[in-house]
Amino acid sequence: MNIFSYLESIFFAILLIAGFGYFTINVKKIIRNIKLGKDVDRSDNPSERWKNMAWIALGQSKMVKRPIAGTLHVIVYIGFIIINLELLEIIIDGLFGTHRVFSFLGGFYDFLIGSFEILALLVLVAVFAFWIRRNVIRLKRFISSDLSGSPKKDANVILYFEVVLMSLFLLMNASDFWLQQAGVAHFTSVGSFPVSQFIAPFFNGISESGVIMLEKTFWWLHIIGILIFLNYLYFSKHLHILLAFPNTYFADLNAKGKLDNLESVTNEVKLMMDPNADPFAAPTADASAVPSKFGASDVMDLNWVQLLNAYTCTECGRCTSACPANQTGKKLSPRKIMMATRDRLEEVGRNIDKNKGVFIPDNVSLLNDYITTEELWACTSCNACVEECPVNISPLSIIIDMRRYLVMEQSAAPQSLNAMMSNIENNGAPWQYNQMDRFNWKEE
Repeated sequence: MNIFSYLESIFFAILLIAGFGYFTINVKKIIRNIKLGKDVDRSDNPSERWKNMAWIALGQSKMVKRPIAGTLHVIVYIGFIIINLELLEIIIDGLFGTHRVFSFLGGFYDFLIGSFEILALLVLVAVFAFWIRRNVIRLKRFISSDLSGSPKKDANVILYFEVVLMSLFLLMNASDFWLQQAGVAHFTSVGSFPVSQFIAPFFNGISESGVIMLEKTFWWLHIIGILIFLNYLYFSKHLHILLAFPNTYFADLNAKGKLDNLESVTNEVKLMMDPNADPFAAPTADASAVPSKFGASDVMDLNWVQLLNAYTCTECGRCTSACPANQTGKKLSPRKIMMATRDRLEEVGRNIDKNKGVFIPDNVSLLNDYITTEELWACTSCNACVEECPVNISPLSIIIDMRRYLVMEQSAAPQSLNAMMSNIENNGAPWQYNQMDRFNWKEE
């Protein structure tokens, strides 16, 4: 290696450290923010959880329920993940000044490069189809009001990123193939290039030194693009590329429709039903048995799995498109519930960063400032959103916890619900009839 190669390797190492270092800082912020949530035990039934992660996150089983979008997503997912396996070769080449260091694998290397190229082409086709669906066909779930502004732009930014990265990969290979065919030193004949060999002729008429410079430029732009994309994930809905795996693992395994009970309320009801209990007894010494707040009004009142859900949201809109309340014109959008939760959590995180690790009350809360009571009470609790989510997110659990706060802390239930609860309290049934009159219907 000459002095220029040494300097190039040093610069490459600095670039890697900066890229992965910044990514690590942001990952730590995400973990810290998620840990702001209340504790919940999701260590039960590990075999079922591993199965969910393999089948849903890795196998994309819920994505393909909508065949067109699902198939396109599988192509992009597999293509992007597998193609970036060559990132390992790029890192080694960049650090040690080698070129295609894994070429010693011989025929298997040819197979890998050939597969990568075909996948790259398929990814470009799929991304183009996604762009058409969003910007030309304009599917309803991609143009609804809850996806306006930066979230809507973010989806297109990701698509452009994919196009640039796949194109740079193919151009890098095409220039490499041209140099191999020209017999240029350092570019030995390795690899199979079923796609880029058709791009290589465009370099005809350019000098060898010019094509070497282009190959090096494509190589550098490709690795820089990957590092930029890696760090853009923190600010993007594509964070689900990483979080879909823990999210599906820690998802609720209970049957849909089964809600968790507040232990403190259960204990209180048991006490009321116990004829031997002393109603004048002092409160239990266990302070943890009584929560500081019933339900949730802000992100810190939610549990950590719900906060993980918020960060994992893909913003695909399948939940909202399946929501019967939304379909009938109600304000509720399950997707917006998750996006609002994530936005508020990020705001809380910035508050903690600004105040050196301590949250200073900011007179803002998830309830009212981000999510309205109108949205919460529009929900029918049907679980359609939970069933549709491709990564097992539960917007309903957040809605239920916020409703609990409204009812149990603020007595702010809708009038119809208040009337029903009053009837249950006074008459032992949801209807406004005295218990003695309950069977009057049989006289008619």
